[in-house]
Amino acid sequence: MPAKAAYAASLDERKRVYGANILPHRASKSLWKLMWLALKDKVLILLSIAAIVSLALGLFQDFGTPRPADEPPVDWVEGVAICVAIFIVVMVGSVNDWQKERQFKALNEKKEERGVKVIRSGTERVIDVREVVVGDICLLEPGEIVPCDGVFLEGHNVKCDESGATGESDAIKKVSYQDCINLRNREGHEANHTDCFVVSGSKVLEGVGTYVVIAVGQKSFNGRIMMALRGDSENTPLQLKLNDLAELIAKLGSAAGLLLFTALMIRFFVQLGTNDPPRTASQKGIAFVQILIISVTLVVVAVPEGLPLAVTLALAFATKRMTKENLLVRVLGSCETMANASVVCTDKTGTLTQNVMTVVAGSVGIHAKFVHRLDQNQARTNADEEVEGEASKKRRHADDFSLDQNELAGVLSPPLKDLFNDAIAINSTAFEDDDPDTGKKVFVGSKTETALLKFAKELGWSHYAEIRSSADIVQMIPFSSDRKAMGVVVRLPKSNTYRLHLKGASEILTKRCNDHVVVYRQGADEHRDGVETQAIDELKRENIDRTIIFYANQTLRTIALCYRDFESWPPPGARHVSEDEVEFEDIAQDMTLIGIVGIEDPLREGVRDAVADCHKAGVTVKMCTGDNVLTARSIAIQCGIYTKGGIIMEGPIFRQLSKSDRMEVVSRLQVLARSSPEDKKILVESLRELGEIVGVTGDGTNDGPALKTADVGFSMGIAGTEVAKEASDIILMDDNFASIVKAIMWGRCVNDAVRKFLQFQISANITAVLITFISAVASSSESSVLSAVQLLWINIIMDTFAALALATDPASTALLDRKPESKTAPLFSVDMYKQIFAQSAYQTTITLIFHFLGLSILGLEASSHNDSIVQTLVFNIFVFAQIFNSINCRRLDRKLNVFEGVTRNYYFIGITLIEIAVQVLIVFVGGAAFQVTEIGGREWGISIALGFVALLVGCLVRLIPNKPVEKLFIKIRLLPNPNVLPTNSPQADAESWNRAIELVRDNLGTFAKVRGGRMRGSSFVGKSRNARLDEGHIVPSLMTMVPTLIASSVGAGWAPQSGSLSDPAHNDPSRSTAALWEGKFQIHPETSPDDPFIQKWKSRADAVRQS
Repeated sequence: MPAKAAYAASLDERKRVYGANILPHRASKSLWKLMWLALKDKVLILLSIAAIVSLALGLFQDFGTPRPADEPPVDWVEGVAICVAIFIVVMVGSVNDWQKERQFKALNEKKEERGVKVIRSGTERVIDVREVVVGDICLLEPGEIVPCDGVFLEGHNVKCDESGATGESDAIKKVSYQDCINLRNREGHEANHTDCFVVSGSKVLEGVGTYVVIAVGQKSFNGRIMMALRGDSENTPLQLKLNDLAELIAKLGSAAGLLLFTALMIRFFVQLGTNDPPRTASQKGIAFVQILIISVTLVVVAVPEGLPLAVTLALAFATKRMTKENLLVRVLGSCETMANASVVCTDKTGTLTQNVMTVVAGSVGIHAKFVHRLDQNQARTNADEEVEGEASKKRRHADDFSLDQNELAGVLSPPLKDLFNDAIAINSTAFEDDDPDTGKKVFVGSKTETALLKFAKELGWSHYAEIRSSADIVQMIPFSSDRKAMGVVVRLPKSNTYRLHLKGASEILTKRCNDHVVVYRQGADEHRDGVETQAIDELKRENIDRTIIFYANQTLRTIALCYRDFESWPPPGARHVSEDEVEFEDIAQDMTLIGIVGIEDPLREGVRDAVADCHKAGVTVKMCTGDNVLTARSIAIQCGIYTKGGIIMEGPIFRQLSKSDRMEVVSRLQVLARSSPEDKKILVESLRELGEIVGVTGDGTNDGPALKTADVGFSMGIAGTEVAKEASDIILMDDNFASIVKAIMWGRCVNDAVRKFLQFQISANITAVLITFISAVASSSESSVLSAVQLLWINIIMDTFAALALATDPASTALLDRKPESKTAPLFSVDMYKQIFAQSAYQTTITLIFHFLGLSILGLEASSHNDSIVQTLVFNIFVFAQIFNSINCRRLDRKLNVFEGVTRNYYFIGITLIEIAVQVLIVFVGGAAFQVTEIGGREWGISIALGFVALLVGCLVRLIPNKPVEKLFIKIRLLPNPNVLPTNSPQADAESWNRAIELVRDNLGTFAKVRGGRMRGSSFVGKSRNARLDEGHIVPSLMTMVPTLIASSVGAGWAPQSGSLSDPAHNDPSRSTAALWEGKFQIHPETSPDDPFIQKWKSRADAVRQS
């Protein structure tokens, strides 16, 4: 294709030639495939064989042998009925699996949706990531996951983390192709950690720039790897535990079936030898088939194949409903884990607060204090602040004055207004675009930058796009966590001077300012022709500091805007970081302060109630924020996080504590201010070492390590970066802390649903196996109290219907009324064991009594018809006992109201009614197929009454004290002894790894867990989900590569690095707080003076224990 034709190719043509930026969807199993997989179950194969043999013999007996004229040929019905029952079991299970696959396919498609900024036809716009094509110019911004392969065009200080793709832990700087060639020619070799290739799947750590797309979809680096390493999803921890239990029960059931088969076959051979009773050849064959059928059906009843179905259904229903409540579950196991979370470490911005930033107050220069809607918010200004202790009420800063925000246009001189507007518009990467939902124009970008742009727009200042397009930008200084500021250098029009605009943390930038702009009261026309500046003296410096603290105490984020003019660029004597970048420290000094703005991020509605709900549920909430202590403390008090006995500490102080001191502090720590992502990671690790189950929220790129380290990671669906979303288990689609409470509720709902089913299933299994075994052995005709078809119907009730009914109870706030369970808590509780044994004993007793003594109890004479009535009654009693026991199993605690919330679960009501209707139908028309006969009202009354007694038994069992029963269960080893401590740590092996090897293993191991457009999680996540106290040490196949990895790394010049990717700037982000708050930590003022912590740390606490 000629070059000009390539450039002229349409988007559709490029998509046709180079492909679309999508990966083929994983082929989901069809319904027929799922049915076939279900039929391959060994037990169902055995049952199918027995059914075929029974059908063949039945047909032979009905049509191949002479029969009495009054006896209908119905022996074939039993074989057909077994086949139908097998079909129903397979259909229900496979249809549920099929629906589950469709649900999660829809969820996966939703979580792969995201927007990408591109430049098309010279216009910047946001498009769907799947619409990117080769030849597009894409933008790079901090925190973004690169969607396609490309070649870097231009930008400023772009650094990428390619560890997920290459295993290289160092950040790779991106420069243009020509710059790469120049660097190689100048240095004589390829530059270290610098190239021009943008790799899909890598993460932008800092800087802004553009690149041209050269490969998309399956042809991209990330796409090829994901296609090559697609694997099936792993079972969740609860599924693994239940599968182990199911396997154990299946073995015991198989042993019981084999024992029954052996016992019956011994008697069968004795009867053959003695010819008593006398049988024909066909009767002998039928007797053998009967033995085989009853033995196989005993195994079927004993095998709880509904267990995996129950947990799958519970998770599927929970995740679908959680999606409606703004919780997108990426990893199923996180639902179960959140059920017993004991600590939640949350961000402040966007999680506890609304993440809708608005400029509500500020000062231009030093003295002009403006407030949004001043008449309603007089408390937002400190212009009238008086000198403390002065009887004459003397004002501290006499030149300060207040004005409404809308009056700024009449106070600022045109040059100062233009300067202010330039500082906002040029020094920003935010832009205006159409909202995809509403179609209205909205600002897209950093919340701080959008707040400033909105501020300028509301004041009617010149449009940002006009100013930005006309600016001659010389150098950009992207935001970095070390300097807490961002800037831009522009060449001023109509002159040869250059201007540096900076904005950032006010407590940092104001220290770099020696002058300030001057604003006079409205009406001072003689001062409206230029930008007047004055030096900042000690009193003015104090005014600035007090203003920052005043705003911070109102939970306002303070941003300073300042500038400096240069005669030439680069300035004489300034150091160069690169060809196009001057050292920040050399130019960010002797600045002129334009103003300080206070940006409000108000508390989200319902946050305080959500925190209170967490405390009620036994979940401690800790706030980690990069904001200063005063803002953090104010928000924590408003939310109810900072309470009596709690501690506030700064990140640098926290990370410098010894391990023993840190372990003592973390349990009391409630607010960690000015914290870096590494501090949050240390906090999470410390809490987990104490045995806590930790949930963590994060929205930034650097939150990845903490999200991975936590048991459950929550990322923000709106404000969260792709890195945070990848590292998380659950995405909060509305960025709301209250959604975490919903996650706890639904997690407990899932665990309870599975345990309810487990309680019902095991009690029914024990009963069915016992009565089948005892009655079959006691019968002279090798027949059970329940026929094979009856047992299969009961099996449907126990497995499939019970799973649907008990696994679909909705979550309720009542689930928050109990404390979380520990990691080592057994699957069965004392209350569950009590119910299982009591219900099994009751059901077995009444069934066997009516089986052996039914004629006497009912006062009937011995006859085949009356025997059939008793047989039907026993079947009816057993079924109704199961139905009422399923109602009894709706409660796992000792409360007596088992009907609580039943009206909210339509599945339970519907399935219970279906079970009753089908049972009535079976008794009236089942006839020969189910070996039943019609019964009268007396028998129906007995069946329902004895079934209802199961509820009374459940109530009586709940009244039995747990303590003596628990001691008995511990003695017979049904429950673990809580006084016996574990002898090994689940993370001991992981902690013994060399840090560098662990990093390599984590980065390369990521590829084995890639699914769709997201990473399922790295080894940090794997450890948190799979670690169990009794787990064995399994060495991944990847570790066979370690010698090669180490050798190649050392050969390539590898050496241990200080710091980590979570903090690439190796920076202390809180050094500036010393100007605002001199204490090391703060203890809640209501804490008792006798508190042991204060007694031990008194020398450190005395200086700061104040409100």
